[in-house]
Amino acid sequence: MRMKYVLTEVMVGLWRNVTMTIAMIITMAVSLFMLGGSGLLYQKVSDMKDLYYDNIQVSVFLKTDVKPEQRTELETKLKGDSLVKTVDYVDKDEAYKRFQQMYQDAPDLVNAVKPDQLPESFRLTLVNPEQYKQIYSQYKDVEGVDEIVDQSKLLDKVFGVLSGIQTFALAISIVMAIAALLLVANTIQVAAYSKRREVAVMKLVGASNWFIQAPFVLEAVVAGVIGSLFGLVALIAVKTLGGGGSLSALEGLISPISWGDIFLVFPLMAGVGAVVSAVTAWVTLRFYLRV
Repeated sequence: MRMKYVLTEVMVGLWRNVTMTIAMIITMAVSLFMLGGSGLLYQKVSDMKDLYYDNIQVSVFLKTDVKPEQRTELETKLKGDSLVKTVDYVDKDEAYKRFQQMYQDAPDLVNAVKPDQLPESFRLTLVNPEQYKQIYSQYKDVEGVDEIVDQSKLLDKVFGVLSGIQTFALAISIVMAIAALLLVANTIQVAAYSKRREVAVMKLVGASNWFIQAPFVLEAVVAGVIGSLFGLVALIAVKTLGGGGSLSALEGLISPISWGDIFLVFPLMAGVGAVVSAVTAWVTLRFYLRV
């Protein structure tokens, strides 16, 4: 009987303040959508950072007039360096083949460059790619070395943009979450005020605070869960509609977000929506019932 009463009061309470309930659900949906989206983006960028950094190479380009003994001495030194995992030597012919593959869509450029014009190089894979500066400082002045290029310098700019998007999405979700909290607190206060006589009677007959608060808390929880469902629908819509549009340009930078990723993040969205709504409603009622 008590459970039936509580559930009935939940449905009545949601319908009694339908306008504020809708506003609360929409605000919660937007904040949870932003939270879920930023979480997915954060995960994918982190995964791609690990993948890119595992495959980053440092290119040590040699001077065109490098002597064989200088090249051999440098190769021996590189292979004995504890910071270096692997060393690959690229001669002029191999460099020209890679150049042809890289610029195969620009035949005029390829025809204008001769194999002798491309420098020899050593391609290094580091034990820790973040130690590039140490490699640079050790070998920049070595005889025969012309230039040292690190791919991570280019990737850092890309990751900087993606990290900025992460931060922006997370900041928006936090702002929307605060708005949702205020709406939840206001809705619960209005609902409790509209039932103030019933609450007073229940307190007089000895009803526990839990029994009085349960319908209001469950109202907030239901609104939070419904908001998370709308947030999930929004994520599905973004993937469906944006997959072949402007968002497809990101697929070359980060691994694509799968349907499994989206549905796995939903429990987090629903959990956050339910817990935050419940805690906010409970704290609001604790202050209200003391009055």
